[in-house]
Amino acid sequence: MTAIDNARDIAASTDTPPLPAAGATRERFALLTEHTRRDISVGRLLEAHWDADAILRDLGREPVGDDQLWGVWAAESSTAVLTATEHPTGAWTVTGTKPWCSGADGCTHALVTARTGDGRAMFIVELAQESITAADGDWHNSGMAATETHAVQFADTPVEFVADADAYLHRPGFWHGAVGVAACWFGGASLVADRLFRQRKSDDLTLVHLGAVDTALWNGAAALTAAADAFDAAPDDLEGAQAIALRVRAIIEQVATEVIERVGRCLGPGPLVADAAHAQAVADLTVYLRQSHAEHDLRALGALLHARDEGGVGAS
Repeated sequence: MTAIDNARDIAASTDTPPLPAAGATRERFALLTEHTRRDISVGRLLEAHWDADAILRDLGREPVGDDQLWGVWAAESSTAVLTATEHPTGAWTVTGTKPWCSGADGCTHALVTARTGDGRAMFIVELAQESITAADGDWHNSGMAATETHAVQFADTPVEFVADADAYLHRPGFWHGAVGVAACWFGGASLVADRLFRQRKSDDLTLVHLGAVDTALWNGAAALTAAADAFDAAPDDLEGAQAIALRVRAIIEQVATEVIERVGRCLGPGPLVADAAHAQAVADLTVYLRQSHAEHDLRALGALLHARDEGGVGAS
């Protein structure tokens, strides 16, 4: 069974997780972590599906339906452009190319952003249309290949207007969802770490790596818990949510990077060539982490703190 099939089955058979910042965000993040720890590609697909549900509810629309799998296709590129046109009847269509569409071959629906004459907007698109074509052969890495992430071409494809891009981007839920992605990174880091915890060597260097990986994972779990509690305590705090999300994503990226490095240094090349599941997990997590904006996010956090004329450890 493919990752797409698994994600669709889980989405259909599992209750929708609690909405972020609605009082049970710890549970939501734990569920994302759990599914990604089982299979990183499946967890990534479920994160997008459940994020789409939260976005739709945030923007006053009907939630995702049963037996559906949604993507959120909001990546932008200077070379791949998707343009939306409003017709005299009030109907909208989109034409062009959207990059980085996870679930391009398997999702039933997607939330897509497209450029309009006034900027950008978000739309619902049903993907079972002949005017939609997913690229073939544009993914050249085994990492996250199971997510079927491709560029998608649209040719005068009917879509449903949801909201302008500001309504999507400038809401606390955007940042709550950003930490949901970090919860998935953490699940992937835990999966990679499991290979180290399963081995039984007890030499000094192995014990050092075990202790360091355990400490890193503890820090990551604490960051996610703190974020969940902060979101639940102040669900409408946009600036606070942004700062927390930027911090937590940086922390979890560091945690995952350290886990990959230490597990590799401790176990050597053997598991990377002889343990297919571990090799896939490392490849998946390595690619998935590049969804981070890295130094760009740290700069954004620094600018946010500077604008407040604040700083220091624990500034909120």
